[in-house]
Amino acid sequence: MPVVSMKDMLIVGKNRKYAVGQFNINNLEFTQAILQAANEEKSPVILGVSEGAANYMGGFKFTVQMVKELMKEYKVTVPVAIHLDQGSSFDICIQAIHAGFTSVMVDASQYQLEENIKLSKSVVEVAHAVGVSVEAKLGRIGDQEDSLNRDVDATWAIPLECEQLVRETGVDCLALSFGSYNGPYNFRFHRMKEIMDLTGVPLALNVAGFPIKDIQKAIFFGAAKIDVDTENQVSATEVVRSFLIEKPNEYDPRIFLGPTREAIKNTVKGKMQEFGSSGRAQLKYEVLYR
Repeated sequence: MPVVSMKDMLIVGKNRKYAVGQFNINNLEFTQAILQAANEEKSPVILGVSEGAANYMGGFKFTVQMVKELMKEYKVTVPVAIHLDQGSSFDICIQAIHAGFTSVMVDASQYQLEENIKLSKSVVEVAHAVGVSVEAKLGRIGDQEDSLNRDVDATWAIPLECEQLVRETGVDCLALSFGSYNGPYNFRFHRMKEIMDLTGVPLALNVAGFPIKDIQKAIFFGAAKIDVDTENQVSATEVVRSFLIEKPNEYDPRIFLGPTREAIKNTVKGKMQEFGSSGRAQLKYEVLYR
């Protein structure tokens, strides 16, 4: 199956109350594990690629070709989106689009709303012209002063600003910054529901460390994209660390990278089951003309 836009898989997920996981790829083994997990779980999947990871793996174009060749090798039949994670500028987003990414995130959350809208809209105009979906971001992470003052709502995106950004840019997905040093106790479902009602677009969340019951509740309120990276890195590192402690004289990386790949795959499969995306690959998704 060709790589596809993220837009349709998220709309289906939002409407059917499940979420599609974005699992970041950092090297060959991560990519292999995530694609294998998606195929085995019959789940749509989003491969997140940060600028740093793309540079490490050989650039945007190489990353896209690696994914496509692995999909052929593994006979992947589930919808796969290749997504730029936290694109820092217009130029970076355009580079990813030209390289064959099917989705990009433009992260202008550090700017004032007007500048965020301007930058996000400029990316949308280019991306939508070639069938590429766009994720934008609003909100901020609270600092320690917020934590001490318990000004938890101040760390969340403002609903009316979210509505304005979506309306004026036409983005397909909205990432919400939230949180502070308080940890998971500052999850505000009423704020999420208000944003969902005002914008109507699928929401994206990074919920590392949050209880699964809260994640599943967030999915009910419109979170159709859940970003996962830390859990896979931890799974991989634990295997490598344990292996080399037990067998300090081993030097062939394939010997311990194989089990590492399996650990990542099992972590991804577990997340797909928790998010409710397992078995959803048979639903209809639009295929890009690439």
